[in-house]
Amino acid sequence: MEQVLQQLVNGISLGSIYALIALGYTMVYGIINLINFAHGDIYMIGAYVGFAATTFFGLGFIPALIVSMIITAVLGVVVEKVAYKPIRKSTRIAALITAISVSLFLEYGMMYFVKAETRTFPEVLPSKNFRLGNVILNNKDVYIVIVTVVMMLILQYIIHKTKIGMAMRAASMDSEAAQLMGISVDNTISVTFALGSCLAGVAGVLVGVYYNSIDPLMGMMPGIKAFIAAVIGGIGVIPGAMFGGYLLGITETMVSAAGYSLYKDAVAFAILILMLLIKPKGLFGKNVREKV
Repeated sequence: MEQVLQQLVNGISLGSIYALIALGYTMVYGIINLINFAHGDIYMIGAYVGFAATTFFGLGFIPALIVSMIITAVLGVVVEKVAYKPIRKSTRIAALITAISVSLFLEYGMMYFVKAETRTFPEVLPSKNFRLGNVILNNKDVYIVIVTVVMMLILQYIIHKTKIGMAMRAASMDSEAAQLMGISVDNTISVTFALGSCLAGVAGVLVGVYYNSIDPLMGMMPGIKAFIAAVIGGIGVIPGAMFGGYLLGITETMVSAAGYSLYKDAVAFAILILMLLIKPKGLFGKNVREKV
């Protein structure tokens, strides 16, 4: 029982990372029906920004987190304006190819600057263990969960209590009608990319702090896993992305604890296939009729 509880704690930490990245996927898809496969690489750049802020400028955890959020938010807007806006009315395959191209550009662009080397993240949060019964809880696990919950609450507040959040919800329902009502859909989409990228930047710094190691290709697999989490919860549904992230994180840690760590990625993709077969709209998604 103690082993199960210990793995549950580890799964919640991992799931928090997936949830933060998945939120960016689901927000963008909810408004413009685009799967931004470059999102995982923005998470990677967020980790490197945090690394630079702590290593070269001597910033602490919170200041580095804020700097990473700002830089990745700006990067998300630039990517949207340069790569996605010109093809917004093109076919879905064109958008998909563009997203993959942007992903590769960010990966190998970063690789050019850092020489494909793995960097060791500074120890900005000294590791401390707490014992709750027979379960060992690390302070980094606590920080990850607290930061994730705070980000989720702030995001929910923005979406449900602010004008820009109202504009985002209107654009997700019907962008043309929203534009007729005086909403700037272009600005709304830019804000959506900024918020999603900001959350990815937070996840990047948290991973650097937790695992103490970053590299230019670190965004590939977590990006795909976060996409799976978004699909599980219902892509386009924000609480669903959170739930999917935690479910996937806990499942992976349980599979690893059972001695099948080599197959944890296969299990994640098996869950995706089952979800697409049984409930394609996700656990929290709703079937929407489309006009033909």
